[in-house]
Amino acid sequence: MKGANGADKADDAGESRGESRGGPEGRNAGGAVSTESAGRTENAGRNEGAGNAGAADVSGAATEASAAKGPSGGWDDGFIARRAAEKGDLDAELEGLEGVGDLSGAHGVQSAHSGVHGVQGLTGGQDGGGGAPGEAEEHTPIGGAYGGPLRRRLDALGELVGLSRARLDGALLAEAGHVLEEASARQRLSAYHTVVAIAGATGSGKSTLFNALAGVPISETGLRRPTTSAPIACMWSDGAAGLLDRLAIPGRLRRRPLAGGDGDEELSGLVLVDLPDHDSALVQHREQVDRVLALVDAVIWVVDPEKYADAALHERYLRPLAGHAEITFVVLNQIDRLPGEAADLVLDDLRRLLDEDGMALGEHGEPGATVLALSALGGQGVGELRDMLGRFVQERSAPARRLSADVDAAARRLRPAYVADGRPGLGERSREQFADRLAWAVGAVAAGEAAEREWLRNAGRACGTPWLRLWRWYESRRMPGYARPRPPAVVEEELTARQRVEQAVRTVAEEASAGLPAPWAHSVREAAARGARGLSEALDDMAVKAGTPSGRPPRPAWWPAAVLVQATMTLLQIFGALWLVGQIIGVLEPGLIPPVLVMMAGIIGGPLVEWACGAAARGPARRYGQDAERKLREAAAGCGRARVLDPIAAELMRYQEVRDQYVAVSRAGR
Repeated sequence: MKGANGADKADDAGESRGESRGGPEGRNAGGAVSTESAGRTENAGRNEGAGNAGAADVSGAATEASAAKGPSGGWDDGFIARRAAEKGDLDAELEGLEGVGDLSGAHGVQSAHSGVHGVQGLTGGQDGGGGAPGEAEEHTPIGGAYGGPLRRRLDALGELVGLSRARLDGALLAEAGHVLEEASARQRLSAYHTVVAIAGATGSGKSTLFNALAGVPISETGLRRPTTSAPIACMWSDGAAGLLDRLAIPGRLRRRPLAGGDGDEELSGLVLVDLPDHDSALVQHREQVDRVLALVDAVIWVVDPEKYADAALHERYLRPLAGHAEITFVVLNQIDRLPGEAADLVLDDLRRLLDEDGMALGEHGEPGATVLALSALGGQGVGELRDMLGRFVQERSAPARRLSADVDAAARRLRPAYVADGRPGLGERSREQFADRLAWAVGAVAAGEAAEREWLRNAGRACGTPWLRLWRWYESRRMPGYARPRPPAVVEEELTARQRVEQAVRTVAEEASAGLPAPWAHSVREAAARGARGLSEALDDMAVKAGTPSGRPPRPAWWPAAVLVQATMTLLQIFGALWLVGQIIGVLEPGLIPPVLVMMAGIIGGPLVEWACGAAARGPARRYGQDAERKLREAAAGCGRARVLDPIAAELMRYQEVRDQYVAVSRAGR
């Protein structure tokens, strides 16, 4: 193995031997001897910093062999875990990654890299414990696929990110993507272990509580501030090296609770991490706290009677992490400094502040944060906390709870991008109004009216009196420049009114996007704008093809009879006139009344027939005009639907799909 990992292992083994010889002093001596030995074995030129680089990359066959072999030549549980991971690689890809959605290749490589570090990490005595060399190690199972509501929520979150990637800003989806990455990384590591961090302000006594829970003075305590400069881990069982590699805690800072044993059985699987002060004057300390808190399964916040109401604690940590109440312990330390009932008063005030932060309290069987008072230095209440931690760890549900809370937090931040006001969409009324506006733009109404007038003119020419048509012909010939008046026709250089088309598109886009979240409203308007390009030209071509048909309108079946009656009326007029002329010139016997009656019948009957034909023609003319208008309207509506309404509907369907996925992310766990 490379000198870095070899020196780390030697350092941890030395610490284990030193611890078995007696307390911290022996552990320090053992660590020094083992580091020196490792330096001679691997490379005389390696310095102490290289020996402490426990998270360095490992490659080559020699690396794999040295990581797999234990002190007695047997396979340690780190190699067993690695072989189990290799054997189940395909299952993990199909079942595990399926639960976290579509992750990029880089993320998968990163997760696999973390898993390799986990199974190649230090186990047994190398973890800092006191197991005898060559003693068989119990295999610790690697985390399996998430199940139940959590898996469904992760599936939905992955679908949500995939569907929204082209519509939303990448920065908005960054947190959701980070949750999926961490879900994949945590899934590949031990499900048997629970990582609990102890966090607190300067002087709150978190290191004292850490030592009290471990039973041995592991973390340094004192008056000098800051005392804890780097995270220190204490493990109650083997197989947690991968989790600690993920936290970037080197082997020299990994300890065991009791020399030569596994500690309390009820805490088996617990990994306790003592963090630097969250209010440290050193920026790197605060950065370490933020980094580790984002990766642990649970957290114990240690507060003291003086700074339990510190604004930095509540505004920076407790309030943003209020949704993680089920994996949060809030401990009021140093109650031995409070006289009488002062401890109860301070504890009640602490509960009030947590309630104002929005953090649910786990009282009366309700899920929420655990709040209790203790004295880490005097031991009061420490046993109760150990019992609570034991039950919490044995449930083996903290990683899933933490991940579920992370999904909740991501869903809350994504809510403005997916939750609309009211019921957005494109209703039937909006579609009809859009079709009406396009019909007006292409002149469908005017075309229908023109077709109706043409029908009536054709009826007048066929059924009108010949004398009236003769008079109109005479007038057109007698008066120079006279022309028969025609109904005014709207003639435009472009058949379609461009401004009306643009207004119709803007209106329908605003109606469809009303109430939508800003990104999706913008997407709907963009889809409408893309469809509007070339719409006016397409309507022009359509108007030419679907306009009023050329030639005379079709005639109804009664028109020949009307023409025959009109001809009869004309003949009666001519016959009466000839009869009267014959009487005047003496050819026929005199009798004024009969010819006059015949002529009057023709004179009155002709206009009457013309009026009756005009009245009868109004219905067919109107239907003919309406049919012409309907054809043009339907053609315009079809063109607008294909170019504008369908793209808008596609965007609305996409929004509805992501909205359903968001609902699944938000409510599947409830």
